[in-house]
Amino acid sequence: MTTTSPHAARQQGFRSERFQGREGCASDGFEGAAPALDPLADVRAPGDPLTDVYLTGTVFLDIILTGLDSAPVRGTESWARGMGSSPGGIANMATALARLGLRTSLAAAFGDDMYGEYCWDALARGEGIDLSLSRTVPGWHSPVTVSMAYEGERTMVSHGHEAPPPEEPAPECPPPARACVALLEPGAREEWIAAAARRGSRVFADVGWDDSGRWDPADLADLEHCEAFLPNAEEAMRYTRAEDPRAAARALAERVPVAVVTMGSEGAFAVDGGTGESAEVPAIAVEALDPTGAGDVFVAGFVTGTLAGWPLADRLAFAGLTAALSVQEFGGSLSAPGWVEIAAWWKHVTSYDDLPPATLRRYAFLDGILPAAVRPWPLRRAVPTLGFRQP
Repeated sequence: MTTTSPHAARQQGFRSERFQGREGCASDGFEGAAPALDPLADVRAPGDPLTDVYLTGTVFLDIILTGLDSAPVRGTESWARGMGSSPGGIANMATALARLGLRTSLAAAFGDDMYGEYCWDALARGEGIDLSLSRTVPGWHSPVTVSMAYEGERTMVSHGHEAPPPEEPAPECPPPARACVALLEPGAREEWIAAAARRGSRVFADVGWDDSGRWDPADLADLEHCEAFLPNAEEAMRYTRAEDPRAAARALAERVPVAVVTMGSEGAFAVDGGTGESAEVPAIAVEALDPTGAGDVFVAGFVTGTLAGWPLADRLAFAGLTAALSVQEFGGSLSAPGWVEIAAWWKHVTSYDDLPPATLRRYAFLDGILPAAVRPWPLRRAVPTLGFRQP
């Protein structure tokens, strides 16, 4: 489901007040332009954590090739009709969360090369993501992923080395936050997940592909600290030995309060293990340009709806919508939609007969969420080369 690297992202790149940023001073925290809408405005209260969502993991420089007629063939040269570059890996989800108005804090290591500088600038200045717990590693080159999109799928080739551990411990790890998003690693437990849960953070978990082929349910032990688990259908069925995604979701709901299973073109299915409620929402048919990062955007949409207190079915529908809008643009992180784009989609589909009446009713909850008028908020998009500077 997620496009976060299959490499174990364990270099939780924490950056203390003594660590220096690229300008030689401590981070300014949340820097970017304010989003068009704060989805948590009705639930914020004095004394709440400054951070809405905390993440940690590996940031990649993604180079995306699209418009390929088929998969590359050995011994031949293929030409792509489109190309884009953008921050990738854990940056996909961090950007999607920030563009939905959540105050997002990312702990990651950044190379001190041009790729690392570009990714830092795109996330901190372009998206307003707090990188005060991140660090720049001298002499370490940025991990890179080349993603080739064709026939509605993508193939990725990555290169990178694990960043060296920080010389100084983090001052507060993890920081106080409403929520955290964790990538469970098969066969490994992350101490920070339990620490975050003890401090009151709501933990949402995704999982990477199990290259070992074991698919041992015991590898999901950190689910005991999580509020929700969001694997894709193949992952869910392999871990539960269920024969279909819905049965897998029900089995997972016995281990975690909310289980959400994404089913590709069939949509998504969720079960609330506490109440017994279930919900299923079909996927929105769109012309996909690049599916990179769609799973991360889905998680971001579900986290947003959960923190805002929406009903289960609305959360599921919103997550699917944000993912569908993202695949129509280049790049995993910079394809994520903001509220202006969501509002523009809703205005279009309610003005034309693009969707069946049942689908329009499913998304009618947006009328009570979207602002009556939204100011223009242009989003950065992936560009063919890092040599072009954004104005």
